[in-house]
Amino acid sequence: MTTVDPAPPPPMRLRELVFGAACAAAVRAAVRLGVPDALDDTPLTVDDLAEAVKAPPHTLRRLLRALTCQGVFTERPDGTFAHTDMSRLLREDDPHSLRYIALWCTEPWTWNVWPQLDEAVRSGRNVFEDVYDEEFFTYLNESAPESAHVFNRAMTTSSEQSARDVARLLDLTGVASVVDIGGGQGHVLASLLEKHPHLHGTLLDLPGVVENADPRLRGGGSLADRVTVVPGDCREDIPVQADVYIIKNVLEWDDDSTRRALANIRRAARSGARVVVIENLVDDTPSMRFTTAMDLLLLLNVGGAKHTRQSMTDRLTGAGLVIGDVSPVNAYLHAFDCTVP
Repeated sequence: MTTVDPAPPPPMRLRELVFGAACAAAVRAAVRLGVPDALDDTPLTVDDLAEAVKAPPHTLRRLLRALTCQGVFTERPDGTFAHTDMSRLLREDDPHSLRYIALWCTEPWTWNVWPQLDEAVRSGRNVFEDVYDEEFFTYLNESAPESAHVFNRAMTTSSEQSARDVARLLDLTGVASVVDIGGGQGHVLASLLEKHPHLHGTLLDLPGVVENADPRLRGGGSLADRVTVVPGDCREDIPVQADVYIIKNVLEWDDDSTRRALANIRRAARSGARVVVIENLVDDTPSMRFTTAMDLLLLLNVGGAKHTRQSMTDRLTGAGLVIGDVSPVNAYLHAFDCTVP
């Protein structure tokens, strides 16, 4: 039975850190083999699991041993393996599944760009194009369709889960209209419309994104009569007037793109309109290990950045917005509730 040292001394902790790739690869391997889905509520032996996922028992045991040390699965005294709270999140059918997030963060391209992090830090720009000779999203959509599928599923999962938290947080009393800028498939907007039957919503994102909008928002959908779908790029124009503008996990580009998007919101919005900016922060958050890692990945692949509370404040005030409340949405996100003067 595997045991775990709860507080390793510094030399051992450093060894664990530099072998972090092995841990990420083990999670990815378990998902791609189908181990989390093969293991249900009843603990199974390695032989039974191996038969289910079509792998040799002796190598599968080595994989499970590495994962149980991290709290992903647990080995019982009788030698069988069972789920933990973490390993259940890798199941396809778990309501809070992180399956596609786990796959996205370990896609093949990531293993090629992480070793170039020193160059990205030195130059201050993305290194993805140096490695692949293509811009990141062009590569995904034209050269790596499987990665593009994983990315889309991961973003959908993340948006669906955070949409409920956003809907719980925002007080839209007296609000008649809301626009979700760069809103993807519209999960946040759909959650707000379901909670507030009086509300009309607009979804704005790139044409190839909004054509796959949440079925509730499309023709014949349960919310379609209260929605306008606008294909467009918020860095170019925002041709919508509304009481509330929401922009979530979008202002992570280079500074010029962020300035252009905020300037377009400012230009479109009436005096007194609210602008709610929702972002991960790399300070003042209980999810520092996650958000700082994502910050480095953004540097590598698109030259973007997650924000500190101060850097986000500087950009919003620089755009002429007046910041009111700054509130946690959940353990990963903060909402900056602003007003157009």
